[in-house]
Amino acid sequence: MVDVAQYFPTGRVLEIKENDYQDENGLWHCGVCGKAKQKRIDVEKGSFRLHRTVWCLCDCEAEKLKKKQDRIKHEEEMRRISRLKDASMMSSKFRKVDFSQYKVREENKKAYHIARKYTGEFRQMVREGNPRTGEKNIGFVFYGPCGTGKSFTAACIANSLLEQGISVIMTSFVKILQDIQNAGYEAEYINTLNSCSLLIIDDLGAERNTDYALEKVYNIIDSRVRTDKPMILTTNLSFDEMMRNPDIRYRRIYDRIFEHCIPVEIPGNSFRIQKAAERQKNLSRYYEED
Repeated sequence: MVDVAQYFPTGRVLEIKENDYQDENGLWHCGVCGKAKQKRIDVEKGSFRLHRTVWCLCDCEAEKLKKKQDRIKHEEEMRRISRLKDASMMSSKFRKVDFSQYKVREENKKAYHIARKYTGEFRQMVREGNPRTGEKNIGFVFYGPCGTGKSFTAACIANSLLEQGISVIMTSFVKILQDIQNAGYEAEYINTLNSCSLLIIDDLGAERNTDYALEKVYNIIDSRVRTDKPMILTTNLSFDEMMRNPDIRYRRIYDRIFEHCIPVEIPGNSFRIQKAAERQKNLSRYYEED
């Protein structure tokens, strides 16, 4: 270590490494990359011009500094993503799912490709509109029988966007209604839901069919539409059940939803039933006599 504070305006001490050398002007150079660690500058002070030797970064030190800055930026981004995930309201069972775990089959292939494209084009869609249709802030209603992967698909979208640093809230109307009743501050709660870039509401239709519950559901959907921000919903209801419901309370909800959301069917048999059948089959093999 060489004390070179007399050359350094801030009084800092710079490390001179073993292979570093001085040129004919006495300026230090890096022994690895050969670039200068010092340079002389002219400083005007009143009517005087002073010559001053200052320290600068060689390529080695510049690269080291860049890596450090990149590491700090990455760590800050990871902390920001972690905070977004904590604020996402997502159920713990969905927090680690992603598209790499997606079991694509004929019935869900369309939904899978739509979901992948949506996450890849989300920023552009929100800012400029869909690159193919020009529509802005569109969302989806994933519908179909129970257990076909609608919630899983929505969670994959949520986690993919969260990894990009995009704010997402994923919850359900049952949970929303419980929170509103317990907290008692509906307007503030709805503002929180609308603050995120994408709102995902799972299991539409599972909420109670009381006037109170359906009015709250409508208020939440309506306020989201008014903010002109995208939302995704999942439901076990069929398209006909939503579009031809004779109850005016439901029709006004579904009409509002389909103003901003495209219906995407995920048909097929329940994954959960198939897994249960496989487990039962494996269990029967376990008890077979040798």
